[in-house]
Amino acid sequence: MLTGDVFVSEGLITDDQLQLAIAKQLELGGTEPIARVMVDMGIISERDRVRLMGKVWGITFADVSTVTPEADAIGLVTAQTAKRFKCLPLARRGDKLIVAMANPLDVFVIDELRMNTGLEIEPVIGVESDILESVGAIYKVETSNVSEALQGMMKDFDGDMAIQSGDDEEDISADQLKAMGEDAPIVRLANLIVNQAVADGASDIHIEPRRDGLVVRLRVDGIMLEAMRLPKKVIAPLTSRFKIVANMDIAEKRAPQDARISAVINGKEYDFRVNTLPLIYGEKIVMRVLDKGGISIGLSKLGFLEHNLKMLEDMAQRSYGIVLVTGPTGSGKSTTLYSLINQTNDGLKNIVTIEDPVEYELESINQCSVNNRAGMTFAAGLRAMLRQDPDVIMVGEMRDNETATIAMEAALTGHLVFSTLHTNDAPSAPTRLIDMDVEPFLISSSIVGVLAQRLIRVICPKCKESYTTSRESLLRYGFPVPEEVGAETGGEVTLFRGAGCDHCKGTGFKGRSGIHEMLEVSDEIRDLILHGQPAHIIRKTALEQGMKTLQMDAVQKILMGNTSVDEVLRVVYS
Repeated sequence: MLTGDVFVSEGLITDDQLQLAIAKQLELGGTEPIARVMVDMGIISERDRVRLMGKVWGITFADVSTVTPEADAIGLVTAQTAKRFKCLPLARRGDKLIVAMANPLDVFVIDELRMNTGLEIEPVIGVESDILESVGAIYKVETSNVSEALQGMMKDFDGDMAIQSGDDEEDISADQLKAMGEDAPIVRLANLIVNQAVADGASDIHIEPRRDGLVVRLRVDGIMLEAMRLPKKVIAPLTSRFKIVANMDIAEKRAPQDARISAVINGKEYDFRVNTLPLIYGEKIVMRVLDKGGISIGLSKLGFLEHNLKMLEDMAQRSYGIVLVTGPTGSGKSTTLYSLINQTNDGLKNIVTIEDPVEYELESINQCSVNNRAGMTFAAGLRAMLRQDPDVIMVGEMRDNETATIAMEAALTGHLVFSTLHTNDAPSAPTRLIDMDVEPFLISSSIVGVLAQRLIRVICPKCKESYTTSRESLLRYGFPVPEEVGAETGGEVTLFRGAGCDHCKGTGFKGRSGIHEMLEVSDEIRDLILHGQPAHIIRKTALEQGMKTLQMDAVQKILMGNTSVDEVLRVVYS
């Protein structure tokens, strides 16, 4: 059995953290394993839990996310078997097959694999989510299947219901559209698009009607990549298919529609937020992909440098005040907010959130959604929440004076508040609130810190390569390079980049991490806010007090080999 003491002895947690986890375990009824409780609290990672479980069992741990399985091993196990048993063949050694398993003690699975392959099975333990992701990527549907689905669809639609390029789609009845959307080849094609997006780790699926056909694009690690081009005749039936699944009005083509789809893909639960927008050549569909079990909760997982992480963790332990997270859309603000409230979730507090909409469901946290039609605005919801005896409040976004004022007043009356704001950097947040007509005394008294952040792509570990450049070349880009960098090597600096491989689809990047700017509101900065000083004065004072800018943080990530010069130029200096 995996006890908390094992994690203490390994140096992964402190005694105090273990006591917090034990208290949380007792609150949950005492039946949940302590290691699982610590993962849910963000104290340890799932990878650490699995690794130490393997150590206790005497089974080798395999980091599946960084291992490339051998082709002859993959060919011994079918995709259906790998998905069903949550296992991944890694290598063949004579008459022995090494297999990564989520549960390497499952003798029934081991026996089944032994009978199917005719080899002895050597199980190693791996993280379940990594195994499923690798299985999805390695065994994904080949392009030939896309062609087969398209050919079948063309054949079926060459009859009376075929839509020729010159036809007016407005003349097609709702019944015809429904029949097209339920046709087997269209169903297969729609499923293929969604499965491909999940396998590629896409955050959004864009289905775009053009003059000469339909283009499917996926947003992977923040970048739009073209996945497939389809003929014009599939526009109406494919659009209808997604509308049917999302319970939208098929006949409504001139107004935007919003809906939500839930699905289980490769054993994992996903939500898809679906939106349609009428364009000149048809309706564009965008689907936001939300992996309900895959959100990386925990401040330690978000790429914080030690200096910023300690400040943010201290702020999350305050009993009152407001912490703001700023940045543009798609900069990871929601994930950081979830991680912050998860950090405070010790089972002893009443935590309430209001979001638009609720993206991820968190255990033992009370979450509600904005519903403007029903009068449930951020401000109205926040007022109601304050009558629910909260300790910690999360407000998805401060959009107006009323919401911001109520949140600030709540922070002054003994509540810890987390929220987001749209500003380019941390020192601009107080002046943005003043522009929203929030009283300066409220701002200066309530804010304890502001975090600005961006997301940058991480260099692919499988094709990562080093190269040497001069310190002067980095300075020419405008990077704030520390004086000591290159001092002992004659001004030469070793950096890294991704060469491009199959694992990262030739991009050189796999996954994303954060870069951060953490403004701690000191007494001096409070005085500047109270007197309405502009952002550049606040920024100057914060830098004197040790604040690290987004640019400084990004340079550290370059020097650490996490990302590349070009990626930082794209994200921070664009």
